[in-house]
Amino acid sequence: MSHPLGDAATLERIARARHSEKTAPALDALAWHEFRSLLEARSAEGERPFLVFRGGDADRVSWSYARFAAAVEALARRLVHELGVARGDRVALLMHNDPQVPISCFACWRIGACVVPVNLGEDDDRIRFVLENARCEVALALPQHESRARELQGALPVLRPVVVGDDDEATGKPSDLPSPEPEDEALIVYTSGTTGAPKGVVLTQRNLLVDADALRGWNDIDPDTRLMCVLPTHHVNGLIVTLVTPFLAGASTVLARRFQTTRFWQWMAEEKVQIVSVVPTLLAFLLEDGDSHEELDLSGFRHLICGAGPLTVELAARFEGRFGFRILHGYGLSETTCYSCMLPVGLSAEAHRRWMEAEGFPSVGVPLPPNEMTIHDPGGQALPEGERGEIVVRGVNVMLGYFGRPEANAETFAHGWFRSGDEGFFRRDAEGRHFFFITGRLKELIIRGGVNLSPFEIDEVLNRIPGVARGLAVGFENRWYGEEVGAYVMREEGSSIDEAGILAACRSELSYTKSPKVVVFGDDIPVTSTGKYQRGRLRPLFEPWRDEQFRA
Repeated sequence: MSHPLGDAATLERIARARHSEKTAPALDALAWHEFRSLLEARSAEGERPFLVFRGGDADRVSWSYARFAAAVEALARRLVHELGVARGDRVALLMHNDPQVPISCFACWRIGACVVPVNLGEDDDRIRFVLENARCEVALALPQHESRARELQGALPVLRPVVVGDDDEATGKPSDLPSPEPEDEALIVYTSGTTGAPKGVVLTQRNLLVDADALRGWNDIDPDTRLMCVLPTHHVNGLIVTLVTPFLAGASTVLARRFQTTRFWQWMAEEKVQIVSVVPTLLAFLLEDGDSHEELDLSGFRHLICGAGPLTVELAARFEGRFGFRILHGYGLSETTCYSCMLPVGLSAEAHRRWMEAEGFPSVGVPLPPNEMTIHDPGGQALPEGERGEIVVRGVNVMLGYFGRPEANAETFAHGWFRSGDEGFFRRDAEGRHFFFITGRLKELIIRGGVNLSPFEIDEVLNRIPGVARGLAVGFENRWYGEEVGAYVMREEGSSIDEAGILAACRSELSYTKSPKVVVFGDDIPVTSTGKYQRGRLRPLFEPWRDEQFRA
């Protein structure tokens, strides 16, 4: 029987990408390599606060470490003794942000089961694909999602929907529970699938813990630190950065039902939050909302962790200038568990500004201890400083592979590194550290007349134009050059800027080749559930110009 990840050669390349001498110390420093021992350690924290849930102004529930550990233990025993879940089984989660998400995750990890989080914003066809592809037989659902779980069961008779809540009671003995191993599957998250069927990224218990430990150390998170989660918990950012990391650190976290601009600063002040993880679109929403924070006590707040989407120099500068809080820009993918690199916390104000602005792209920082990063050409050869190529990663936070997709694994690990699919470059600082920059997705590069153009570079210019709220460069099909450059623009309220004004502003900073040739105005930009712009969905808007020959 063939291996679900690939042939022997592919498995060997995956193994090389998941370990290296330089990243081995990150494993040596890890106190817990699986979740059972971590849960045992944290259960001794007693009544110290771990989790606060904010569902609305009057909806606030607090969980101590003791209460959380007891709930995890109760659900773990129910999974094993009532539902027959065994180590290695896959368990789906049909939940929005709720305390039952971390309880369910930790209960599964306690017994060595694998969590498959489901994005409830997706249509039923995609959710059925995820459940079937991951071979889930149990789906844990909140009461309000039970009916949808039953509907999914109609198409997948093997699936058993189970409603979970605060009234779960422990059955059986703790000694009856299986013990997990570090390389047990812990999480399968599915990629966006914008260029084909979504791929299931398989992460292990050690993957999750080593990346969380890196985030803990990098951000100086200790037991007195409080974080806040406003991102969806069906994705690695919400799960790892603001749930697993504070638990591992013995810290506390605030879980918001969803991101709300009108409550964001209020909850930060009320809960005395010190670190929050966001995506660039949330920064834009906070700037557009106009909600004041000057009257609130945010004296203990440190910084915002920001990644998972393109951040422009202009947006970062406007946010930091208006609100006065530092953005700790970083980069990572589900395939590398979460963050792979991040700006250092201790940069001076001058150095921070330089790395955020000087290269025309905000730096995503330097590699975190669990992984190495470099830039490769198409043949897998390392490129020198400043030269653009594909960002590649190897280390102990790299995934096991894409489940059941041997052809994708063969391509992704072709050179013994994980190939990100992102274009970028690096610059060295005086200490010899490599600061990385992202210039675009390789599949999103605009190829005009055989010349590769970075959409991020054009985005930067568009978003500096007065009167533009948000702008994206879009490559569209053109019979003269293969692809041409278009601009999709949302105007600021009250702005009367027109196409001619935008094209002229771009031509003042960009060559004719790089400049947009046509502008489409709109009121919204499609984004994924994790806030990433879906540039490809804008391409059809430019079809009327497919046969147009643009001249300088």
